[in-house]
Amino acid sequence: MSERIAFIGGGNMASAIIGGLIQQGYSGPQIDVVEPSEDARSNLLGSFGIQAQPQVGPFLGEAGLIVWAVKPQTFKDAALAAQPFAARALHLSVAAGIRSDSMATWLGSERIVRAMPNTPALVGKGIAGLFARSAVTDADRQRVEDVMATTGQFIWLDVEEQLDAVTALSGSGPAYVFYFMEAMTTAGTEMGLSRAQSHQLAVATFVGASELARTADEPPQVLRQRVTSKGGTTFAAITEMENNDMRAIFIDAIYAARERAKTLGDEFGAA
Repeated sequence: MSERIAFIGGGNMASAIIGGLIQQGYSGPQIDVVEPSEDARSNLLGSFGIQAQPQVGPFLGEAGLIVWAVKPQTFKDAALAAQPFAARALHLSVAAGIRSDSMATWLGSERIVRAMPNTPALVGKGIAGLFARSAVTDADRQRVEDVMATTGQFIWLDVEEQLDAVTALSGSGPAYVFYFMEAMTTAGTEMGLSRAQSHQLAVATFVGASELARTADEPPQVLRQRVTSKGGTTFAAITEMENNDMRAIFIDAIYAARERAKTLGDEFGAA
């Protein structure tokens, strides 16, 4: 694995991918990172032995793959600064909302793949949606797959706009799970369990139910019905949720996330 990889941005998602690459056989000296934050650069040095740079430079031209892990509002300026050094690279963006048309204009390249990962990538259990522009070759796609596989699963999309739905569903999705975990933990403590006990029960329930859903042949609806005996405790809980229209509220929340993803592209993606 001799190809150099560069990261623009050295935060959590970049660190998740870097950690996976190192497990795959890369060494710190094969990876360049551009990160303005001194604290983040210190973390990268301590965690991976990577001497990150505060700004782009000619070293970027040695990278065969550049991973864009910056915030949407800083993408344009970062891309314009990198453009003189990034002509030959394949570009992989994990930035929410920023569309590939904008990236192509700023970078002067059509070899662009957009990815929407999520934070379980930090423990190798993430899932990402991927979209490639037409100039991306089969070899380029394989390169992206090799990188993203270090963080978990991935799916390819044929239409770029579907990435907004991926953002709303799985990109933001871990926060929804944590939100319900918070509520379950609070309810447990109010009912007399300790916070530690309630937290353990809530987390284990999500882990177990997710594994059951992953391995079962039936859809979640059937799995739910199997544990919802009429007149029982689960039935009482589900009835309360349905009486409060929780399903519709939750679906509306996911739509709101998708609309925000679209807005990010409009707001920060103007060429």
